[in-house]
Amino acid sequence: MEPVHIVSGRAVPLDRSDVDTDQIIPSEWLKRIERTGFGAGLFAEWRDEPSFVLNRAEHAGATILVAGPNFGTGSSREHAVWALVDYGFRVVVSPRFGDIFRNNATRSGLVPAEVDAADGRKLMAAVTADSAVELTVDVERRTIEVPALGWTFPFALDDDARHRLLAGLDDVGVTLQHVGEIDAFEGGRPVWLPSLAGA
Repeated sequence: MEPVHIVSGRAVPLDRSDVDTDQIIPSEWLKRIERTGFGAGLFAEWRDEPSFVLNRAEHAGATILVAGPNFGTGSSREHAVWALVDYGFRVVVSPRFGDIFRNNATRSGLVPAEVDAADGRKLMAAVTADSAVELTVDVERRTIEVPALGWTFPFALDDDARHRLLAGLDDVGVTLQHVGEIDAFEGGRPVWLPSLAGA
């Protein structure tokens, strides 16, 4: 996955709380065997409403989703994160995330920026009032800036998730950092034990 340092762009206000993974990507989309193409199914049931926020032209090309509290609760499906990333989002801002969704996000290059509830309401109001307002999310500093308004908010992101995002490491990438140790271990095993190299 690509490293994520700073994401700047316009934001989509999804002013709904308790958005679960089934609402993010409905279960009928889980039959796909690829990891791509899920953006078309993002919020599929809600997008049937012409007035739904993602259907509005002023939000086309936005890279940040500002959501209500408890975003990504429910099942552990990674497809929810894949749908958001495939659609073009690089960051989701929320006062609270489902734990499994947060972990899946950081392993797929999506920044789950968890803000204080009051800061979340201010950001929601700002991006709702002006679709052209830009946010800058700095993963290294763990801040969200709204330059036009002179605002800077901190967001919570644990050190391991921050490291993974900055270095562009998914689970395979983390494992490959230890390839020398793995090779040394495998090279020192008795030949009669099972081996990655086979018989």
